[in-house]
Amino acid sequence: MTDVSIRRTDDGLLVIAPADAPTVLDGTPDPDTLALEVVGGHLTWSLLAGQPTPAAVIDHPDDAQEWLWAVYGEAVALAAADLRAADRRAVELSALPALPDLVAKAWRLAYAHWAIRWWPASTIDGIAALDRRLLEDEIATLTEACDALVDGADAEVPDVAGRTADALAHQDDYALAAGGDGEDGGLTLTRGVGGWDWRGCPPGLVDASERAVSWEVTRDSGTTRVLVRAVAAPDLVSGVPDHLRPRAIVGTAGDADAVLAEIALSLVGDTWVGRGPVGPSPTVAGPVTDVGISVAGFGPPGFAAPDETEIRRRVRDLATARLARAADADDTAFDAPLLAEIAAAASDSDF
Repeated sequence: MTDVSIRRTDDGLLVIAPADAPTVLDGTPDPDTLALEVVGGHLTWSLLAGQPTPAAVIDHPDDAQEWLWAVYGEAVALAAADLRAADRRAVELSALPALPDLVAKAWRLAYAHWAIRWWPASTIDGIAALDRRLLEDEIATLTEACDALVDGADAEVPDVAGRTADALAHQDDYALAAGGDGEDGGLTLTRGVGGWDWRGCPPGLVDASERAVSWEVTRDSGTTRVLVRAVAAPDLVSGVPDHLRPRAIVGTAGDADAVLAEIALSLVGDTWVGRGPVGPSPTVAGPVTDVGISVAGFGPPGFAAPDETEIRRRVRDLATARLARAADADDTAFDAPLLAEIAAAASDSDF
């Protein structure tokens, strides 16, 4: 049983949420936010909080009445129906879902969608990649089980039969990149190692570790250059299209405008590598202190994203713990491991 607050926003949206739960009304969502498009609105959960009861933002309450009672119980559904668009009072009630199995399946569906986008696969940190085929199979099964609830893109069943062999390609002999020579000599000004904002790239391109990105700034013959390496994701498939190849954003951390250079990266073995000059900038007085990795059109520009190092660490710890749980065949909790996690835990082909 979870207490929820029922209220209307100034725009007339209906919000039902446990305390401190994320909603789609938040600014930039944290990387651990699970989201599901449902009839009349959206459901969200905090993965790190282990939150079984979702938060709901509803723009069509009449349509949502078909499932509100199932997810939150009759008392919450009736209170939501009585709360008019002009009301500004909040109603506090206990959520007692009429169909708890549906709520659990909805969480698992949202989590499976999250895992496709955010699972922190890392050779460096020993977190195995999840088999996308198994994830899509489970998404298809869970979507059908939640057909009375889901809507929009999340109601579409993945085309499992139509997948090509290339889409299922997996590098069974992945090895941790050792880097390469590449240095031109000259004076080394600075070196660094760090992570990257996971919002910046589609899944399956770059290792999720906080040690995945390294750079070296050198000065030679009057020219300053930076060499950037980013360890590739363990499940990287061959033939990455040009428009999905990552780039390095070189600059001074903490300043969204402090971009000194943008360097295209090419895949060399198991590492994304790029080198380029760092020219003087009239707006940046400091040295290179950070390198971000992104694909054009993904994520916030430059260094505008907040520092989420701690959240990423907690997500990696959670992924490690879930893989450890996957060995327990009797795990029947609402957040029990997915089939793809069970398969990853049972396989040591990559790690």
